Amino acid sequence: MGLNLEGKKVVVAEVSVQVASAQTIVMAEYRGIAVGDLTKLRSSARQSGVYLRVLRNTLARRAIAGTSFAPLSDQMTGPLIYGMSADPVAAAKVLNDFAKGNDKLVLKAGVYAGKLLDKAGVQALASIPSREELLAKLLGVMMAPVAGFAVALGALAKQRENATA
Repeated sequence: MGLNLEGKKVVVAEVSVQVASAQTIVMAEYRGIAVGDLTKLRSSARQSGVYLRVLRNTLARRAIAGTSFAPLSDQMTGPLIYGMSADPVAAAKVLNDFAKGNDKLVLKAGVYAGKLLDKAGVQALASIPSREELLAKLLGVMMAPVAGFAVALGALAKQRENATA
């Protein structure tokens, strides 16, 4: 059963709130995906902080009108699932990772920093490490000299201990 006018206004308002806080929106065609697979996708999105929603394209167009995501309007055809995230790469990563294992989910387009991305652009965005991964790598690089120094001091102390014994 379709939504009445009030229901549509509520959906547009809810999605508009998500759009306002999003840095990235990615859309994918989901024709023929089993309910169980869609549930796994939603779970993965929730864990990554991605707002995932199947929307009527007209409602999605209204929600993004007048925002930096407006270039997506021309791409909105067919049954689409929308992923929105405040993390620049999270939405692209979740949908791209799922699409690798399920050929029925086809990445269509996305917008990041006001720029329209095609399928290849979304895949490139998904390949960028997340903020947490980059911070972990940075911490590892910063800890390497300290760890090396500690190992050298330990070896020196052991060498002196063996020399005195």
